Amino acid sequence: MDRLHSVLSAHPTTPQSPVQSTKPAYALISVHGDPATELGKEGAGGQNLYVRSLGIALAKRGCQVDLFTRREDPKQAAIVELAPGCRTIRLDAGPARFIPRTELFGYLPEFVEAWLAFVQHSGQAYELLHTNYWLSGWVGLQLKARLGLPQVHTFHSIGAVKYGATDRLALIAQTRLEVEQRCLEQADCVIATSPQEAITLRQLVSRNGQIRVIPCGTNVQHFASVSKALARKQLKLTPDTRMILYVGRFDRRKGIETLVEACAKLPYPFQLYLVGGSRSHGSDANEQARIRAIVQALGLEAVTVFTGPISQAQLPTYYAAANVCVVPSYYEPFGLVAIEAMAAGTPVIASNVGGLRHSIIHNETGVLVPPCNDEHLAAAIADVFADPERWQLLAEAGQQRVQSHFSVSAVAAQVHQLYQCVAPLSSLKSAV
Repeated sequence: MDRLHSVLSAHPTTPQSPVQSTKPAYALISVHGDPATELGKEGAGGQNLYVRSLGIALAKRGCQVDLFTRREDPKQAAIVELAPGCRTIRLDAGPARFIPRTELFGYLPEFVEAWLAFVQHSGQAYELLHTNYWLSGWVGLQLKARLGLPQVHTFHSIGAVKYGATDRLALIAQTRLEVEQRCLEQADCVIATSPQEAITLRQLVSRNGQIRVIPCGTNVQHFASVSKALARKQLKLTPDTRMILYVGRFDRRKGIETLVEACAKLPYPFQLYLVGGSRSHGSDANEQARIRAIVQALGLEAVTVFTGPISQAQLPTYYAAANVCVVPSYYEPFGLVAIEAMAAGTPVIASNVGGLRHSIIHNETGVLVPPCNDEHLAAAIADVFADPERWQLLAEAGQQRVQSHFSVSAVAAQVHQLYQCVAPLSSLKSAV
């Protein structure tokens, strides 16, 4: 009772009576990726957007969707309504401050108890759990064991890939590998965001368990909402400015160093825009400082713009203004930035790795280059400027591919169908 009392005190906006609804209700769990937070902050990236976009799209399909995450600031609201039928619920698990993912595992039992206390108090029953990343997967496995709730899991990144080149693993690394194997084998279904990710899971994680390939989705209308002329006017760029764009977190696996080194091989004039990154301390800020030092050492300070965090509302302007968007990742399970750029009608060059091989059809909807290879990347960027007509055709084909394969509504329909197969409505809601 003490635990329940503390949860209720921390969540004064929690409903005081049982929820009565005929809507199918789903709980999406993203312990470290707050769907309501501003993208670009420390630890906030594609997973946050994936969970948020999916939740809102499912709500539009008539579902009640609650997105559970961990409170990272005592001033944060306990409940944020993102759209009718979709809300983010922040639970107290450990101190109310940002904690790196590598240090969160010890607080997960508190998250489980906070989730149970919230559900008991609110009266909301869920037909299914959809967990995201291995930390949330561990939470889901505990709830599945205790309540019998079906579980769907999305990895977002795979530990076996991350640690593949490491001889000695830290304790948390071994824990992650074990949890990811259990998630694949014990969850009712795992969503792989690309065929390549499904193959990797089978090769490196487990031959057992159910896998369904469903890509990430994007808001095509949002990213196609700004014309190039208007975008360049807003960014104060001339029509003939050669603009090279990177969007995303500052992380060594994102390959920003390779992009900077490739730009050093290009003739002037051009502008390199590095969009995103955190202004706070942490691994993101440390990597950004390292990239700044490389930019300075290569003499690119005058042509490089570090924008800092950019809101989702502003992102279409940057995509539309660019001559090319580069995704130079060394590892990328899906590659949402490539999809967003294609939705905006911007040519894309990406590393030939992971899910990027699926989202981009080489020489049809964009160009794939070897990872960690600045010479190949520089040659591809130079070709964008040398043959704009060809790249415009690639961009148009890319935009059409996104509209037909990667729209949020189309992806949400596939996920909803999967939910209904895993937890059919005839089984009714589980009681807590």
